[in-house]
Amino acid sequence: MLYLTRKIGESIVINDDIEVTVVDVRGKSIKLGLTFPANVSVYRREVYDRIQAEKDAPAAAPPDKKIANSG
Repeated sequence: MLYLTRKIGESIVINDDIEVTVVDVRGKSIKLGLTFPANVSVYRREVYDRIQAEKDAPAAAPPDKKIANSG
């Protein structure tokens, strides 16, 4: 993990097209501004983890009932 120190108004750039700017600092919280291309997905970690868990979990729906063909 990379640790950086930035002040309000300072930024970092990732892969030439993602910019993260420190917008505000209040106590233990910071507000970040993100500029990124429309084709990039950005999620809070807890949301991302939930999405990944849903992808990995077996389908919650009951299996399809197959109807025997009596023909």
